[in-house]
Order: sequence, then structure tokens, then C-alpha cells
Amino acid sequence: MWRPFLRMKHSYMQKLQGREGTLIQRVRFFLFVLILGALAAGAETPSTAPAGPPDGAADPVAQVRQARSWEYGPFLDWGSGVGDRANFNFFSGGFQLGKSVTPVLHAGIFSGQFELGANIMPLWLAFTPAPHEQNFQYPNGYFLGPDGGGNYQGVSLTPVIFRWNFVTPSRHFQPWFQGAGGVIYTTHKFPPDLLVPHGNPGGTSVFNFSPQGGVGFHYFTRPKRSIDVGLNAIHISSASLGDRNPGVNASLQIQVGYTFWK
Repeated sequence: MWRPFLRMKHSYMQKLQGREGTLIQRVRFFLFVLILGALAAGAETPSTAPAGPPDGAADPVAQVRQARSWEYGPFLDWGSGVGDRANFNFFSGGFQLGKSVTPVLHAGIFSGQFELGANIMPLWLAFTPAPHEQNFQYPNGYFLGPDGGGNYQGVSLTPVIFRWNFVTPSRHFQPWFQGAGGVIYTTHKFPPDLLVPHGNPGGTSVFNFSPQGGVGFHYFTRPKRSIDVGLNAIHISSASLGDRNPGVNASLQIQVGYTFWK
């Protein structure tokens, strides 16, 4: 009596189990496809996501620009006078410090950052012609007299450097221009002047001022390290601290240095 019913129940259970098995397989397959899709989407994220700001290794110029980094390092200067001082030669060495004090200021092709700096040169040398006879001009006219000449040594301090760092798309090249003012002390009066009877230069001064302006660039060899090249036009004048102020109207000096950025 119960056998037909049991057979029907058994047949129904087999069909139900078959349907459940198919459903489970379908769910498993759906989950498998979903997981594969998620993995594929995750693998594509780095290449499809918007690029973030460049890191220091990729763009060392942008790195120090954004951080408004300090810069410091040694440098050497050498060059010569121009015009009537073309036979004067100069050589100096020192240490420079600077820091960008503004964010990027946008002004078209002149966009950039303003930097304040200073330098000190414990080594300052000037090479001038050996003592010789020369015409000197005084209020009462010209006369021939002995000119000092020779080599000079001293120190120089430039306490104020105003520098403008241009913004360019380059990742390694950072151009700039600057204006600065300094003071030079020499162990005997510079520039060469009329020799007075006791053999020392006469009317010039051991203190001279050095207003200057120049252009140059940093070239970043790696993050926070750069080689620096500049060209400065320097005027040397005692501001009439001596009886006379012959000075050096202009000299052109090349500066080469190595900078650390922090």
C-alpha cells in the first residue's frame, strides 16, 4: 500500500536533489565568475586609475618645489673684469644657503617661486697686473705715477640674495635669475692705486661693496642633489670710503657648485 507512495516520494526527492545540485552548481559558477571579475578589475586598477603626483625619484624638481626645500652647498667662482679692468682676474670659493619662501606664483612664462639666500666666501682672490707706471687723474689733471698692482686676498659676504626660480615642465632642469648685494674685505687696499711714499696703495679701501646680478640653473642628478651653474655680473666699489673710488665697474664670473636639498 505504501510502496507506490514511497516510490513517488523517492522519485520526487531525486528530482529535488537534482535541482538543488544544479542550483548549487549555478551558484558556484556565478560566484566563480564574480570572483574572477573582481580580480580582473583589481588588476586593472593601477593602470586605469588617475595618476597621482610624481614622487621624488620621478620628478626631483617638483619635489623640492612643492616642499619649499632648503638648499645648501659649496661653490667656486672665477672670471675676469671687462673694459678697462679686462686684465683683472678673480677666483673665490665658499658656501651658499637658500630657501624658497613662496608657493608657485603664476605669471605666464614668468611663473616661479621667490627664494631668499646668502653666501660666504672665506677664499677671495684677485690677480691684477704687477706694479707699473700709470697715468692717474686728479682734479688738477693727469700725472704719471707708480701703480700698486699684484695679487690680493680677502673674504666676501653676500648676506642678501634675491632669486627667482622659474617653473618649467622639466624634471631635472631648474633655471633662475637673481640680484644680490655683498661686501668684500681685502688684506690691503683694493683695487690697485697710486703708491704713496711708504709703499702701500693710497686712496682706495680694504672694504668694497659688490652689487651683482646673474642667471643660472640647477641640474638635478638625483632626488635632493643638483649641480649648479651660474653667470654673475659683479660691480666692485668702495662707495668712496677712500680718497678715490676707481673700483671695478664690471666683472663676469662663472659659478659652479653642488647643492644638497632638505
